[in-house]
Amino acid sequence: MLLAKLRQLECHFTWGLNLTDLKDLQIRLKNSIDLAEGKERNIGWSYSNQAFTKYMQGHLGEARDDLAKAEQHISEQHGDNCEKQLIVTYGYFAWLYYHMGEHVQSQTYLDKLEKIKEKFPTESPSALHPEIYGEKGRAFLKISDQYYEKAKECFEKALELEPDMIEWNNGYAVALYHTEYNRTSFEESPASKQLRWVLELDPNNAHMMVLLALKHAGYGEHEKAEELMERAMELEPDKPYVTQYVAKYYRTNRKVDESISLLKRALERTPDSALLHHQLGLSYDKKTAKNREEADNLFRLSIQHLEQAISLKPSFIIAMVKLARIYAKGQDNRKAEEMFQRAFEVATARKKLLKLLLHPAGKALVTGIVLKITDLNYASCA
Repeated sequence: MLLAKLRQLECHFTWGLNLTDLKDLQIRLKNSIDLAEGKERNIGWSYSNQAFTKYMQGHLGEARDDLAKAEQHISEQHGDNCEKQLIVTYGYFAWLYYHMGEHVQSQTYLDKLEKIKEKFPTESPSALHPEIYGEKGRAFLKISDQYYEKAKECFEKALELEPDMIEWNNGYAVALYHTEYNRTSFEESPASKQLRWVLELDPNNAHMMVLLALKHAGYGEHEKAEELMERAMELEPDKPYVTQYVAKYYRTNRKVDESISLLKRALERTPDSALLHHQLGLSYDKKTAKNREEADNLFRLSIQHLEQAISLKPSFIIAMVKLARIYAKGQDNRKAEEMFQRAFEVATARKKLLKLLLHPAGKALVTGIVLKITDLNYASCA
């Protein structure tokens, strides 16, 4: 009876989450919490997600502690209006206590949820509160890129109920940015439109600024991109989620030294960020050497940081392909072939080949993997 009730709840335990890169996720969540410095509005969600990673490792006591922190932060943020914000957290508590064998405590949280449901009824028994759609979307966004489409759907449903809520608009903009392909102009881009809308609601949102800047840059509007990047860096000069995008822009626009400087500074704060190591590896590979000694050093550094990125995030396909190409450039065909093969196997196992083929850059990536493996196999047999 208790288990049947739990299965009807909306929380991490019922969302079918597959944590393939648990180490990378834990690092990203820890960095989010550490860098928040108690000021982030949504730090409670980070604690909830972190609790789930602890549960997956069998650390149930630590998971409960993180959930308690999530409840505390959500209650402090929303005050007397926190009940709907705590629906997912209470569902999580109910499941966790069930797995800890504390069924009375589990039922206590089910009773709390029933009282909230009675106090805030939805239009129909199957309808969800926007807070549930929103937190579900946030979890999908944070946990893995394989859930970006699901995240977009969740935020769309949340916005149908609360169209002006900043958090849902913010999440929807990020989901659109990561799932949008093949737009011919800036004005046709739903992601660009949504990013601009979020900045109307929240003018000092540096994260939205850098994403919008990259959209402008993608359509050749570099003056607008530069302006947004500079503004974002003024607002959040030390936040890695801003730095990594600014560094990416610099690298692709002939400012490689500036890119390297930013990324090295960001890694001082978050030394175990796979994304930052990947970006730094790309920047070292892009940098033009003045002499042979510098070229050898840049080659070594690019390999070092790409290998570190893959070590931290074993499913980092794009980093694998780049590393394989660098190996091939250095005439290490054995390592190149192994890395290309590994990238292909990971993409196949995670069903990413079709997704990659839908993206112009991804299509070239997959084609390049296949051709490179073929070329290297041929070379080894010649």
